[in-house]
Amino acid sequence: MTDVVLAEMIGEVALITLHRPAKRNAFTAEMGRRLGERFRQCDDNDRVRAIVLTGTPPAFCAGADLTPGTDTFAAPVADFSASPVSPPAFALRKPVIAAVNGHAIGIGLTIALQADLRIMADDARYAIPQVRLGVLPDAMAHWTLPRIAGMANAAELLLTGRTFDGAEALRFGIANRSLPAEEVVPAALHLAAQIAANVAPMSAALSKRLLWDAACHGYTAEQVADLETALHLRVMGSADATEAVRAFRQRRQPEWSARLSTDWQELPRP
Repeated sequence: MTDVVLAEMIGEVALITLHRPAKRNAFTAEMGRRLGERFRQCDDNDRVRAIVLTGTPPAFCAGADLTPGTDTFAAPVADFSASPVSPPAFALRKPVIAAVNGHAIGIGLTIALQADLRIMADDARYAIPQVRLGVLPDAMAHWTLPRIAGMANAAELLLTGRTFDGAEALRFGIANRSLPAEEVVPAALHLAAQIAANVAPMSAALSKRLLWDAACHGYTAEQVADLETALHLRVMGSADATEAVRAFRQRRQPEWSARLSTDWQELPRP
Protein backbone atom coordinates (compact mmCIF):
# COMPACT_ATOMS: atom_id res chain seq x y z
CA MET A 1 0.00 0.00 0.00
CA THR A 2 1.16 3.55 -0.73
CA ASP A 3 2.25 5.44 2.37
CA VAL A 4 -0.21 8.26 3.05
CA VAL A 5 2.47 10.40 4.73
CA LEU A 6 5.83 10.62 2.98
CA ALA A 7 9.09 11.80 4.54
CA GLU A 8 12.47 12.71 3.09
CA MET A 9 15.56 14.56 4.22
CA ILE A 10 16.72 17.62 2.27
CA GLY A 11 19.98 18.51 3.97
CA GLU A 12 19.06 18.96 7.61
CA VAL A 13 15.38 19.62 6.88
CA ALA A 14 12.71 16.92 7.04
CA LEU A 15 10.04 17.34 4.37
CA ILE A 16 6.82 15.58 5.40
CA THR A 17 4.13 15.29 2.75
CA LEU A 18 0.47 14.34 3.10
CA HIS A 19 0.05 11.95 0.18
CA ARG A 20 -3.38 10.98 -1.07
CA PRO A 21 -3.34 13.06 -4.27
CA ALA A 22 -6.29 11.26 -5.88
CA LYS A 23 -8.37 12.41 -2.88
CA ARG A 24 -6.69 15.84 -2.60
CA ASN A 25 -4.98 14.48 0.53
CA ALA A 26 -8.31 14.10 2.33
CA PHE A 27 -7.63 13.24 5.95
CA THR A 28 -8.14 9.77 7.42
CA ALA A 29 -7.45 8.19 10.79
CA GLU A 30 -4.52 6.33 9.22
CA MET A 31 -3.08 9.62 7.97
CA GLY A 32 -3.31 11.03 11.50
CA ARG A 33 -1.48 8.02 12.96
CA ARG A 34 1.24 8.14 10.32
CA LEU A 35 1.73 11.89 10.69
CA GLY A 36 2.19 11.47 14.44
CA GLU A 37 4.74 8.72 13.81
CA ARG A 38 6.64 10.90 11.35
CA PHE A 39 6.67 13.76 13.84
CA ARG A 40 8.05 11.52 16.60
CA GLN A 41 10.75 10.15 14.31
CA CYS A 42 11.85 13.67 13.37
CA ASP A 43 11.85 14.87 16.95
CA ASP A 44 14.08 11.96 18.03
CA ASN A 45 16.53 12.38 15.14
CA ASP A 46 19.37 14.84 15.76
CA ARG A 47 19.94 15.11 12.00
CA VAL A 48 16.59 16.89 11.69
CA ARG A 49 16.95 20.56 12.48
CA ALA A 50 13.64 21.81 11.08
CA ILE A 51 10.48 20.30 9.60
CA VAL A 52 8.37 21.35 6.61
CA LEU A 53 4.84 19.91 6.37
CA THR A 54 3.09 20.05 3.00
CA GLY A 55 0.73 18.11 0.72
CA THR A 56 1.13 16.46 -2.64
CA PRO A 57 -0.37 18.88 -5.20
CA PRO A 58 -2.96 20.02 -6.09
CA ALA A 59 -4.03 20.47 -2.46
CA PHE A 60 -2.56 20.68 1.02
CA CYS A 61 -5.46 18.77 2.57
CA ALA A 62 -9.10 18.90 1.46
CA GLY A 63 -10.37 18.07 4.95
CA ALA A 64 -11.97 14.90 6.28
CA ASP A 65 -12.40 12.08 3.80
CA LEU A 66 -16.12 12.12 2.90
CA THR A 67 -16.01 8.77 1.09
CA PRO A 68 -18.29 7.13 3.71
CA GLY A 69 -21.02 9.61 2.70
CA THR A 70 -23.66 10.16 5.37
CA ASP A 71 -21.70 7.87 7.70
CA THR A 72 -18.65 10.19 7.65
CA PHE A 73 -19.55 11.63 11.04
CA ALA A 74 -21.42 8.64 12.40
CA ALA A 75 -21.04 7.81 16.08
CA PRO A 76 -17.58 6.24 16.49
CA VAL A 77 -17.41 2.53 17.26
CA ALA A 78 -13.81 2.65 18.57
CA ASP A 79 -11.54 5.05 20.40
CA PHE A 80 -12.00 8.53 18.97
CA SER A 81 -10.09 11.76 19.38
CA ALA A 82 -10.84 15.11 17.78
CA SER A 83 -7.07 15.68 17.87
CA PRO A 84 -5.81 12.66 15.91
CA VAL A 85 -2.20 13.77 15.39
CA SER A 86 -0.07 12.89 18.41
CA PRO A 87 2.17 14.67 19.15
CA PRO A 88 0.87 17.88 17.59
CA ALA A 89 3.41 19.99 15.72
CA PHE A 90 3.64 22.58 18.50
CA ALA A 91 4.77 19.88 20.99
CA LEU A 92 7.86 19.01 18.94
CA ARG A 93 11.23 20.50 19.83
CA LYS A 94 12.06 21.29 16.19
CA PRO A 95 10.60 24.31 14.35
CA VAL A 96 7.72 23.23 12.10
CA ILE A 97 6.75 25.22 8.99
CA ALA A 98 3.45 24.40 7.28
CA ALA A 99 3.85 24.89 3.52
CA VAL A 100 0.16 25.20 2.68
CA ASN A 101 0.53 24.88 -1.07
CA GLY A 102 -3.14 24.45 -1.95
CA HIS A 103 -6.64 24.16 -0.53
CA ALA A 104 -6.74 23.49 3.24
CA ILE A 105 -10.22 22.76 4.53
CA GLY A 106 -11.37 21.64 7.97
CA ILE A 107 -8.76 19.49 9.63
CA GLY A 108 -6.47 20.32 6.73
CA LEU A 109 -6.29 23.85 8.08
CA THR A 110 -6.54 23.06 11.79
CA ILE A 111 -3.46 20.81 11.71
CA ALA A 112 -1.59 23.60 9.89
CA LEU A 113 -2.54 25.91 12.77
CA GLN A 114 -0.48 23.64 15.05
CA ALA A 115 2.72 24.52 13.16
CA ASP A 116 5.00 27.34 14.29
CA LEU A 117 4.91 29.16 10.93
CA ARG A 118 2.65 29.00 7.89
CA ILE A 119 3.46 29.91 4.28
CA MET A 120 0.22 29.77 2.29
CA ALA A 121 -0.87 29.90 -1.34
CA ASP A 122 -2.45 33.14 -2.54
CA ASP A 123 -5.32 31.67 -4.51
CA ALA A 124 -6.13 28.53 -2.52
CA ARG A 125 -9.34 28.16 -0.54
CA TYR A 126 -9.25 27.91 3.26
CA ALA A 127 -12.06 27.21 5.69
CA ILE A 128 -12.90 25.56 9.00
CA PRO A 129 -16.45 24.56 7.97
CA GLN A 130 -17.26 21.88 10.55
CA VAL A 131 -20.16 23.85 12.06
CA ARG A 132 -21.79 23.69 8.60
CA LEU A 133 -21.47 19.90 8.71
CA GLY A 134 -23.14 19.37 12.07
CA VAL A 135 -19.88 18.82 13.99
CA LEU A 136 -17.20 21.04 15.57
CA PRO A 137 -13.77 22.38 14.64
CA ASP A 138 -11.02 20.00 15.71
CA ALA A 139 -7.27 19.58 16.28
CA MET A 140 -7.36 22.11 19.14
CA ALA A 141 -8.50 24.93 16.81
CA HIS A 142 -10.43 26.56 19.67
CA TRP A 143 -7.04 26.99 21.38
CA THR A 144 -4.64 27.61 18.48
CA LEU A 145 -6.71 29.96 16.34
CA PRO A 146 -7.51 32.61 19.01
CA ARG A 147 -3.82 32.75 19.91
CA ILE A 148 -2.75 33.11 16.31
CA ALA A 149 -5.50 35.33 14.91
CA GLY A 150 -7.17 36.87 17.97
CA MET A 151 -10.55 36.11 19.53
CA ALA A 152 -12.69 38.15 17.12
CA ASN A 153 -11.15 36.62 13.98
CA ALA A 154 -11.27 33.14 15.50
CA ALA A 155 -14.95 33.54 16.34
CA GLU A 156 -15.72 34.68 12.80
CA LEU A 157 -13.95 31.73 11.17
CA LEU A 158 -15.01 29.03 13.63
CA LEU A 159 -18.65 30.08 13.97
CA THR A 160 -19.41 30.91 10.33
CA GLY A 161 -17.30 28.21 8.65
CA ARG A 162 -16.80 30.61 5.75
CA THR A 163 -14.14 30.34 3.05
CA PHE A 164 -11.23 32.77 2.67
CA ASP A 165 -8.08 33.07 0.56
CA GLY A 166 -4.38 33.68 1.13
CA ALA A 167 -4.73 37.44 1.31
CA GLU A 168 -7.26 37.16 4.13
CA ALA A 169 -5.15 34.49 5.85
CA LEU A 170 -2.30 37.01 5.86
CA ARG A 171 -4.58 39.77 7.16
CA PHE A 172 -5.87 37.50 9.94
CA GLY A 173 -2.29 36.67 10.94
CA ILE A 174 -2.79 32.99 10.11
CA ALA A 175 -0.24 33.14 7.27
CA ASN A 176 3.27 34.45 7.82
CA ARG A 177 3.52 34.81 4.04
CA SER A 178 1.10 34.40 1.13
CA LEU A 179 2.72 33.41 -2.17
CA PRO A 180 1.85 31.87 -5.54
CA ALA A 181 1.21 28.17 -4.97
CA GLU A 182 4.31 27.01 -6.82
CA GLU A 183 6.52 29.17 -4.58
CA VAL A 184 5.15 27.96 -1.24
CA VAL A 185 7.22 24.79 -0.73
CA PRO A 186 10.50 26.29 -2.01
CA ALA A 187 10.03 29.28 0.30
CA ALA A 188 9.30 27.00 3.27
CA LEU A 189 12.33 24.83 2.52
CA HIS A 190 14.53 27.91 2.21
CA LEU A 191 13.34 29.25 5.55
CA ALA A 192 13.82 25.84 7.19
CA ALA A 193 17.33 25.59 5.73
CA GLN A 194 18.17 29.01 7.17
CA ILE A 195 17.03 27.82 10.59
CA ALA A 196 19.08 24.62 10.23
CA ALA A 197 22.21 26.54 9.25
CA ASN A 198 22.07 29.44 11.68
CA VAL A 199 20.07 28.51 14.77
CA ALA A 200 21.39 26.48 17.70
CA PRO A 201 19.13 23.42 18.04
CA MET A 202 18.93 23.60 21.83
CA SER A 203 18.18 27.34 21.74
CA ALA A 204 15.42 26.80 19.18
CA ALA A 205 13.92 23.95 21.19
CA LEU A 206 13.93 25.88 24.47
CA SER A 207 12.56 29.05 22.86
CA LYS A 208 9.81 27.15 21.06
CA ARG A 209 8.79 25.26 24.19
CA LEU A 210 8.67 28.47 26.24
CA LEU A 211 6.66 30.25 23.54
CA TRP A 212 3.98 27.55 23.41
CA ASP A 213 4.01 26.84 27.17
CA ALA A 214 3.45 30.52 27.89
CA ALA A 215 0.44 30.52 25.56
CA CYS A 216 -0.88 27.20 26.82
CA HIS A 217 -0.60 27.91 30.53
CA GLY A 218 -1.24 31.65 30.45
CA TYR A 219 2.01 32.63 32.12
CA THR A 220 2.31 36.19 33.36
CA ALA A 221 5.06 38.49 32.12
CA GLU A 222 6.88 38.02 35.42
CA GLN A 223 6.71 34.23 35.14
CA VAL A 224 8.09 34.37 31.60
CA ALA A 225 10.90 36.65 32.80
CA ASP A 226 11.82 34.13 35.50
CA LEU A 227 11.80 31.26 33.00
CA GLU A 228 13.90 33.22 30.50
CA THR A 229 16.43 33.82 33.27
CA ALA A 230 16.46 30.13 34.27
CA LEU A 231 16.97 29.04 30.67
CA HIS A 232 19.71 31.63 30.10
CA LEU A 233 21.53 30.19 33.10
CA ARG A 234 21.17 26.76 31.50
CA VAL A 235 22.76 27.73 28.17
CA MET A 236 25.15 30.56 29.04
CA GLY A 237 28.69 29.22 29.19
CA SER A 238 27.73 26.18 27.13
CA ALA A 239 29.82 24.89 24.23
CA ASP A 240 27.23 26.19 21.75
CA ALA A 241 27.20 29.68 23.25
CA THR A 242 30.99 29.81 22.97
CA GLU A 243 30.95 28.38 19.44
CA ALA A 244 28.37 30.92 18.28
CA VAL A 245 30.59 33.87 19.17
CA ARG A 246 33.68 32.17 17.76
CA ALA A 247 31.92 31.43 14.46
CA PHE A 248 30.60 34.98 14.24
CA ARG A 249 34.07 36.44 14.75
CA GLN A 250 35.54 34.04 12.18
CA ARG A 251 32.69 34.69 9.70
CA ARG A 252 31.74 31.03 9.30
CA GLN A 253 28.77 28.79 10.03
CA PRO A 254 28.69 27.52 13.62
CA GLU A 255 29.14 23.84 14.41
CA TRP A 256 26.66 23.00 17.14
CA SER A 257 27.43 20.25 19.64
CA ALA A 258 24.33 20.06 21.89
CA ARG A 259 22.09 17.08 21.07
CA LEU A 260 18.41 17.05 21.90
CA SER A 261 18.47 13.24 21.99
CA THR A 262 20.85 13.22 24.96
CA ASP A 263 21.02 16.73 26.44
CA TRP A 264 17.38 17.83 26.55
CA GLN A 265 15.80 18.78 29.88
CA GLU A 266 12.20 19.87 30.15
CA LEU A 267 11.47 23.43 31.15
CA PRO A 268 10.76 24.18 34.80
CA ARG A 269 7.26 25.32 35.71
CA PRO A 270 6.86 28.71 37.40
